[in-house]
Amino acid sequence: MVSIPRSTDVFVVGGGPAGLAAAIAARLKGFDVTVADAAQPPIEKACGEGLMPEALAALERLGISIGPDVSAPFRGIRFVDGDVSVAANFPARRGAGIRRIRLHQRMLDRAGEVGVRMLWGHRVTGISEGAASIFGQEIRCRWVVGADGQNSRVRCWAGLESAWYESRRFGFRRHYRRSPWSESTEIHWGDKCQIYVTPVARDEVCIALITRDSGLRLDNVLPLFPELARKLNGVAHASAERGAVTVFRRLHRIFRGSTVLMGDASGSVDAITGDGLCLSFQQATALADALVTANPRSYESTHRGLFWRPAFMARLMLSLDRSSWLRHRAIRALAANPEIFANLLAMHVGECSFADFVSGAMLPLGWRILTA
Repeated sequence: MVSIPRSTDVFVVGGGPAGLAAAIAARLKGFDVTVADAAQPPIEKACGEGLMPEALAALERLGISIGPDVSAPFRGIRFVDGDVSVAANFPARRGAGIRRIRLHQRMLDRAGEVGVRMLWGHRVTGISEGAASIFGQEIRCRWVVGADGQNSRVRCWAGLESAWYESRRFGFRRHYRRSPWSESTEIHWGDKCQIYVTPVARDEVCIALITRDSGLRLDNVLPLFPELARKLNGVAHASAERGAVTVFRRLHRIFRGSTVLMGDASGSVDAITGDGLCLSFQQATALADALVTANPRSYESTHRGLFWRPAFMARLMLSLDRSSWLRHRAIRALAANPEIFANLLAMHVGECSFADFVSGAMLPLGWRILTA
């Protein structure tokens, strides 16, 4: 059993992917790092399990490679709305689907390689300036990093709860034992819900439902998507259905004194974008750079810069969720003009400037919606 240290440079609260990314990035900068989590690894959570190209690049900067032994590649994104569909490939590299539990284990292995101290089964009971407490034992530290998720206690303890909220929805996920039928992650659009299909292995797909209705479940919704229901008819489940809440939240501040937030604890976009993990991995590198210069304000500035594009794309996609009229016209326009969809996807993965996005996607799409 690992003993609780009397002191550490960086104390990370939360041992999920965000916390491990922060710990690895800080350790690579030479800090002594301790992570504490009340759970035992590997940590499971309901999510769509698709890593966009940017997320894979961010993981590689942490020394983590997601290979075909634990994942399944996907080339792009496909939108499906009834009998209409449109697809595009990513401009540069592929994405990868990976079971959340496998991702966590891969990150846990890397944390061990670089010398991160892990305190599993240890609940953090409080923080103060320059210290954190476990079971009443104080651990002195230069920095406390709150990476403890949507319902962050660190955020509450630090008085950083003030936020702008835009939406709260519900996600449900299950795995099916069948080979993927597409090289894309598919988004099947319905009234007030979406179903994501992500390949996660050669013989397994992840099916995730996102909805505003907390009472919906996959078994209720699948019959409304005939194409998808046919592909899954009679296919064995590879996991039980799990649920989670997805929140679109932007905090006014993400640090106070020596306490800094990252990952979902620091704000989040709706899961519709698939960018949650990517943001956490990018924030980890930015946070480690800021800790070297003892300048959390620079991290807060970089954090805002990382947040704006996923937030913009989330608002754009959620507008299709709110209006079936707009969704039908937009996806039909994209299907008739797939080059516009390719430009939208390039913007989503950071391979397109905002000016090119407006001229190559937003203006043409808006015109075709109005004149359809």
